[in-house]
Amino acid sequence: MQNAEQEFASTDSTDSVSARASEDGSISVIMDSVYGLWEDFLAHVPQICAGIVILVLTWVIARIATKVASSLLKRTKLRTSLKDLFRQLVHLGFWVLGLVVAAVVVFPNMTPARVFAALGLGSIAIGFAFKDIFENFFAGVLILWRFPFDPGDYIECEGICGRVEDITIRMTKIRRVDGVLAVMPNAILFKQPVDVFTNWQRRRVTIICGVAYGEDVDAAREVIADAVRGCETVDGSQDVEIFAQEFASSSINFEVTWWTQPTPLEVRTSRDEVVSAVKRALDEAEIEIPFPYRTLTFKEPLVTSSAGRESNDGHDAAAHNKPADPSDQ
Repeated sequence: MQNAEQEFASTDSTDSVSARASEDGSISVIMDSVYGLWEDFLAHVPQICAGIVILVLTWVIARIATKVASSLLKRTKLRTSLKDLFRQLVHLGFWVLGLVVAAVVVFPNMTPARVFAALGLGSIAIGFAFKDIFENFFAGVLILWRFPFDPGDYIECEGICGRVEDITIRMTKIRRVDGVLAVMPNAILFKQPVDVFTNWQRRRVTIICGVAYGEDVDAAREVIADAVRGCETVDGSQDVEIFAQEFASSSINFEVTWWTQPTPLEVRTSRDEVVSAVKRALDEAEIEIPFPYRTLTFKEPLVTSSAGRESNDGHDAAAHNKPADPSDQ
């Protein structure tokens, strides 16, 4: 019995010693791994510092190169959007070159060929992950390269109307006419129709003006034309077009068209001046601008209230003047 207890105790002690040895071995492996990682980090500290220095130099050189490119492009006759495109491509090119050099320095086994090969292998995954970013990037390049609007132009797209403040590779900043800044992705501008108001030096404006049916149409046309031509905001080099448009419910409507400056403020100012001048001229010529008329037609004659009162008064007077019946006496 004592021998069995001794064997059981020796077995327990052996198991505990084995477990403790296993735990010590696991901790030793973990510590060795951590120590190895720390040694590798310390061994790569010079390369990491060199990579950081290269990135800082890349930032400085990219800024200097961008300024030099901007000063050189100012001397050319290229469109503003093309100048911005070249300036941004120069900035982007230096950053790509700097990142590749920093990667080669930090990872000595990495070569430029391997970097571009890795980019090629991962291009499909990157393309799906950053589809919208790449779409806006290429749309921005095409907008800067080919589209007929520059910063300072007034455009309208997807209900947003305003002045273009800046065009970047990814987005376009539009200052709306109410002062709000709208940031629009370039892909929308590239895919959707865009109205460029300031692409030409002039813009045509149209209003509708009506005169009463009893007025002389030809005389009214001349009065309106003279009033429009006398406005300062109307471009005198272009014809003022006035056409009788339709028989409206209460008036003969004229379509009045003229040319003015293209910005939204100039268009509103010109419209205000023309409307005021036409109203003043028609009043002076005693040509009526009618209110809406409504004509009511009834199938049977109606008795008005005044006619009804006269009929009742006549009936009462006849009854009063009627001689008395002798039988009543």
